[in-house]
Amino acid sequence: MANIVVVGAGVSGLTTALLLSKNPAYKVTIIAKHMPGDYDIEYTSPWAGANYLPVAPEAGNRWEKSTWPELARLAKDVPEAGIHFQDTISYARQKDADSATGQWTKELMSTNPWFKNVVPDFRVLSKSQLLPSSDSGTAFTSVCINTAIYLPYLAGQCLKNGAVIRREILTHISEAASLHHSRAKADVIVNCTGLLASKLGGVMDKDVVPVRGQIVVVRNDPGFMVATSGTDDGEDEICYIMQRAAGGGTVLGGTYQKGNWESQPDPNQALRIMKRAVEICPALTGGKGIEALSIIRHGVGLRPVRLSGVRIAKEKIGGTWVVHNYGHGGWGYQGSYGCSEGVVELVREVLTPKAKL
Repeated sequence: MANIVVVGAGVSGLTTALLLSKNPAYKVTIIAKHMPGDYDIEYTSPWAGANYLPVAPEAGNRWEKSTWPELARLAKDVPEAGIHFQDTISYARQKDADSATGQWTKELMSTNPWFKNVVPDFRVLSKSQLLPSSDSGTAFTSVCINTAIYLPYLAGQCLKNGAVIRREILTHISEAASLHHSRAKADVIVNCTGLLASKLGGVMDKDVVPVRGQIVVVRNDPGFMVATSGTDDGEDEICYIMQRAAGGGTVLGGTYQKGNWESQPDPNQALRIMKRAVEICPALTGGKGIEALSIIRHGVGLRPVRLSGVRIAKEKIGGTWVVHNYGHGGWGYQGSYGCSEGVVELVREVLTPKAKL
């Protein structure tokens, strides 16, 4: 039996722990400062939309491509996971190509993306189907996730498989080795600490930076999911609309503000978010303007971006193998199963005895 400690209980940590806990040879403990049900600026996962709108270039699409089949299965066959299918439209403007949001959504806005053969019903919009401000557009079937249901669902599945979940606060990643529920030393630590990977001793990854996303959650039904490549309100502002499954409300966004740690919503930004949403999707309010939006709450989440790319890797720290899974930015959910499968492979590698020559 191998003792494994997973650090972090966001979507990456819980998905990784779920896949590891399916192996009867592994005894898994999940430790985290923040848990499903918490709302804290350090804890990104509850603030996410969340959906499947691929942003990785074709050369780096393994994680997102591998995740779609499982999200689609959950939407189709597992209603208690809180995921549903949603018609999706992406509108691109040529003038956004060099902006922060345009670069972020480059693959999503392509009329010939790698995921055209992954998601159902992919098609390029005709000129008559575009917004007056857009130059091109696509449509396809995606999924939207109610994070308030899905994160507890993942935790429940881990518990069902025998994993143990505990609250802990670490100052150094090596401390996790002594926190396995068996009280024996961990054989492997899996680091899924997201934004905190920039501050955690033994990791201290200065490539990890926050990208601030502000949202407004409303009760109104848009009828479909929509995303744009940018806006005229600033190169780090964007418009997206998605309705979470199972009564989770409709998320209106947003911003893509790199290096911004501000946790409080900006009222002026919220006003711009709502105005853009109603302009692009009049069905939200039946043409009545933002006054007819029924607001549930305002929110801010910090996407844990790693400037040099997501880190799925292994290294020895303090004599214990550590497998890293962090730096996903805004695509943590849509890459969750692919990245977790990558972690499982690395865990298997470090636990497999090397033959002596």
